[in-house]
Amino acid sequence: MDTQKWSLGLLSLATEGRGIEYNSSYSLTTNLGLTRVWRDEPPADKILSITSFSIIRSIMAPYVSSVFEAAGYKWRLVLYTNGKQDDGGKDHVSLYARIVETESLPIGWEVNVDLKLFVYNGKLNKYLIVTDGLVKRYNNATKELGFGQLIPQSTYYDGNDGFREQDTGTFGAEISIVNRSNLKEKVTFISNPPNNVFTWKILHFSTLEDKIYKSDEFLVGDRYWKLGFNPKGGLVPIYLYAQGFKANAVEATTYGAANLRLKNQRNTNHITSFTEYWYLVLSGYGLGVNTIPLADVKDASKGYLVNDAIIIEAEMLTVSVTNLVSV
Repeated sequence: MDTQKWSLGLLSLATEGRGIEYNSSYSLTTNLGLTRVWRDEPPADKILSITSFSIIRSIMAPYVSSVFEAAGYKWRLVLYTNGKQDDGGKDHVSLYARIVETESLPIGWEVNVDLKLFVYNGKLNKYLIVTDGLVKRYNNATKELGFGQLIPQSTYYDGNDGFREQDTGTFGAEISIVNRSNLKEKVTFISNPPNNVFTWKILHFSTLEDKIYKSDEFLVGDRYWKLGFNPKGGLVPIYLYAQGFKANAVEATTYGAANLRLKNQRNTNHITSFTEYWYLVLSGYGLGVNTIPLADVKDASKGYLVNDAIIIEAEMLTVSVTNLVSV
């Protein structure tokens, strides 16, 4: 199939031997940026069904529905069965949502909405959602917005397509308010943040049990952290744990990149391992790295264990900080 041509059959369930066929001359590039997807659920705000639809097929004037309420406002659907000619609707069915009863709204009012219009297909028992992804801005000068090219007439009026089951046409609408956010969430990465080195000296190493020991908390960025280690681990693992947040901080997933270091107390031959991760909001989540064999740690000649004490260090290279800022 020509990928430059648009066909409703793309998302349909074809039957063996013959699928649903559509007008192959309908070009996506001339379709005003509309998108169309199928959905099982009916529209939430308005459903309009018209029987004996062929009677009004050629009438140029629109059908205007009864008033319905959506998103806190009053509306009517406006259906042009022969297309709204002055809105690119030639050879199409056109459908609009008109805001009504606006007399009580304040001077200079504006209502911004996300508008989805629907066309029911009885053969598929699905609704075709038509939208363009744009915010529809209603005001005193513009009270009717929608889509001139809702669906081609050649598709809609083809008896085999299923859009007019028993000569009944069904349409619908969903309207939701789009309120502009006054805040945005901004994630900033801080390299070499203040107080980014935490040193932990563990005494009485030879008496420690086979379990994970944890340090006191230390604050880097907007979050508290802890170090942990297991003195009986085969390669003496070191852990970095993300803890809670400082007062008034925005609690979000936190990036942390660090050098975790088993320090040599006799020379600069430290064992350093790099780690980075997105740490969950949940306090106490940690990530570990292996260092050197326990036997090497215990070997006094290596310089890691001195006076039955070892030193572990975290150098926080980069952390993320999240803030809510005005747009």
